Amino acid sequence: MAQARIGFIGLGVMGEPICRNIMVGSGQPFTVFDLADAPLQRMAGHGAKVAASVREVVENSDIVFLSLPGGPEVEQIVLGEDGVQENGREGQRVIDLSTTPVDLTRDLANKLAEKGLRFADAPVARTRQAAEDGTLSIMVGSDQALFDEIRPYLAHTASEVTHCGAVGCGQVVKILNNMVLFETVVALAEALNIGEAAGVERTTLFETLSKGSADSFALRNHGMKAMLPDNFPQGAFPTDYAIKDCSYALALAAHVNMKAPGASHALSMLRTASEAGFGKEYFPVLARVTGKA
Repeated sequence: MAQARIGFIGLGVMGEPICRNIMVGSGQPFTVFDLADAPLQRMAGHGAKVAASVREVVENSDIVFLSLPGGPEVEQIVLGEDGVQENGREGQRVIDLSTTPVDLTRDLANKLAEKGLRFADAPVARTRQAAEDGTLSIMVGSDQALFDEIRPYLAHTASEVTHCGAVGCGQVVKILNNMVLFETVVALAEALNIGEAAGVERTTLFETLSKGSADSFALRNHGMKAMLPDNFPQGAFPTDYAIKDCSYALALAAHVNMKAPGASHALSMLRTASEAGFGKEYFPVLARVTGKA
């Protein structure tokens, strides 16, 4: 891999392990920025240079990765004062690992292209543990040349890196991935509560479902590891983030003149969980409110 200076903005729950895996795996110089000091110091311990601003990252990088909570944060970092667009230069590559609305993604790509910057959306899927282990699934929207260029970096943090199409297509696939996940978790919550009320032991129910046609990644991970033990920690994928992503799915459906009643129901259950005080907890916590009179 040719030597390149790498910038990484956003060292949150997913961003920090992704950054660490790419930096350690590629062996290339990294400049990092986040609003929190603790992850910056941990990355410095791995050899990263800590920047004082977004501008410093952009000015000292050939490739800039973004891993941010959502669309508003990405838009601010890219288009805001002292941001990527203002300080970027021709030929620089910007890779957005965040989950962001499709129309915003394509708008940002077009605006950066006016200044000669190349953009790819590369949202990530799977769990926090997968981020730690380097076994994420990454869905990329970009031209083929840029995909070929960035794939070796992404491979350090993902076991699957898929080219989904042109800019924005990575976000389409990721948003739909999450939509299906949320709907499945709602179905699991309904089954768990109905089954228990009807006299079937919780573990027996889920273990038996996993042996039949109801088996799924959501059942084995969100169901078995969170819903059965009733363990929904903060710092994982919180309910309020799930609300954001589910809203993106419904916005995408509306944009293509489609209805998504399953996603609408999932969003309703997520909002109910948030209103019950579980906005910061791991989103399968919706099982605590699903089906309750």
